[in-house]
Amino acid sequence: MPTFEPVLLARINKPDSHKLETYQRDGGYEALKKALDMSPADVTNLVKDSGLRGRGGAGFPTGLKWTFLPKDHPGPIYLCINADESEPGTFNNRILMEQDPHQLIEGIAIACHAIRSKSAYLYLRYEYGRSYRVLDAAIKECYAAGILGKNIFGKGFDLDIVLHRGAAAYICGEETGLIESLEGKRAWPRIKPPFPAIEGLFRKPTIVNNVETLCCVTHIVSRGKEWFRSIGVQPDPNNPRDPGSLGPKLYTVAGHVNNPCCVEVPLGITARELIDNHAGGVWKGRKAKAVVPGGISMGFLSASELDTPLDFNGPGKAGCLGLGTAAVVVVDDQTSMVDVLYNCCRFFAHESCGQCTPCREGTNWMTRILERIRSGQGEMRDLDLLTEVAGSMGIIPGTTICGLSDGAAWPVKNAIQKFRGDFEEYIRNGKKSVTPYPVGAH
Repeated sequence: MPTFEPVLLARINKPDSHKLETYQRDGGYEALKKALDMSPADVTNLVKDSGLRGRGGAGFPTGLKWTFLPKDHPGPIYLCINADESEPGTFNNRILMEQDPHQLIEGIAIACHAIRSKSAYLYLRYEYGRSYRVLDAAIKECYAAGILGKNIFGKGFDLDIVLHRGAAAYICGEETGLIESLEGKRAWPRIKPPFPAIEGLFRKPTIVNNVETLCCVTHIVSRGKEWFRSIGVQPDPNNPRDPGSLGPKLYTVAGHVNNPCCVEVPLGITARELIDNHAGGVWKGRKAKAVVPGGISMGFLSASELDTPLDFNGPGKAGCLGLGTAAVVVVDDQTSMVDVLYNCCRFFAHESCGQCTPCREGTNWMTRILERIRSGQGEMRDLDLLTEVAGSMGIIPGTTICGLSDGAAWPVKNAIQKFRGDFEEYIRNGKKSVTPYPVGAH
C-alpha cells in the first residue's frame, strides 16, 4: 500500500493538541469559516458528493441522511453526536475526543450549519472521564473565543453544544435509544418510522452522526470532495447501488497482538496487513485462529480469510455482518472459540434492553446453552439449537425493533459455521473451561 499521511490523527502527538490555541495555529476553524460562506444546501451537497459514509457502524451515506430532513421546517432542528462507543474493542472515538477535540467541535459546527441546527447534543459514554474533561474544557474555550454561542464569526450563525454523559448502555449506540436517553427516559429504541430525521429528539427533526464521521466533515470542507474521493475503494462500476468505501478510516487493533493500536489508513486495508504491519503480529509467536473485523457484533473472519478487505463490502462477502466500527480483535490459535463465543453472548445478554422478547430471551438462552457446553454437559444438538435461536431474532428476520439482536446473533451463527469442529471437539471431550472471563471480556 502506498505511503499514507494521516489526517484525522495528524495532530494527536503534538504538545497541547487538545487546546484551542494550538488547533488554530494549525489552521483550525478555517473550514468552519469557509462553510459559513456557503449555503447550507451547498455544504450538504459537498458532503453528499464526497461519498462520506457514517463511521459509527452502519455505513449510511452521511450527506444523503442530511437531505432526509423536512424542507423549510421552521425548527428547531437538532444534531445528536453519538460518542457512546460501547462496541467491545473500539477506541477510535476516544482518541479523537481526548487528543483533538476541536477537530470534532469544528465538524459539529459545520454539520449544524448544513442542517440549519442551532443546538447540538454530544452524547458521551459515561466511563470516558478524560474525554468528558477535555471536551468540556474545549467547549468552554470556544464559547470564550466566540466560536460557539451567538453570531459566530459575525456570520449570523448561532450554535450551542450540550455535553451529555450517558449511563453507559450499549443500546444507546442505536439512534433512537440514544434519543430516548437524552430525553431522560429508559433507552428503549423506538419503532420506525418515523425516523429521527422526521421526528427525533423532543419530537423534532434530528440528525444523529458519529464522532469520526463529523471529524471527516471538517476535512472534506477544508480539502474538498475530490481529495476525499481519491482515498479508499471506488464504487463498483457494475453495481449502481455501491457508493464505494471512500476516505480515510481509523482502525483499532486489540486482542492477541504484540502492539494494540489505533491507526489511520485508507478504507480497504486487509486484516492481515493491519495485524502484521501495524499491530506487530500475533503475540507469543502464535497464529491467528479468528479475527473480529469491526466489533464482536460483526462476527468472525477465519484464518483463511485474513486477506479480506476491511471496507464496507469486504467483511460481508466473508460471512460477517459488515465493517462495523472497524475494531479488529485478534484471537490466537490456542484460545477456545467456545470461550470466545460465550463471552460475546454474555455481553449481549447483559446489554439487551429487554424491550423485544426475541432479543431479551434469545440472548439469555444462547448464553445458558454455552454455559452448559462450557460446564462439560453439552450435546451435539446444542449447536443446532444455538443456530436456530440465533436465526430467529433481529431486524433481519423481522422480529425486533433495533439491530442489537442481529449483532448478538451474528457471531453465534458465524462461529458455529466456521469453527464447528472446535465446538464438536469441545463437546465430545466433555471439556470444562478454566477461563471464566476470556480475553476481551467487557
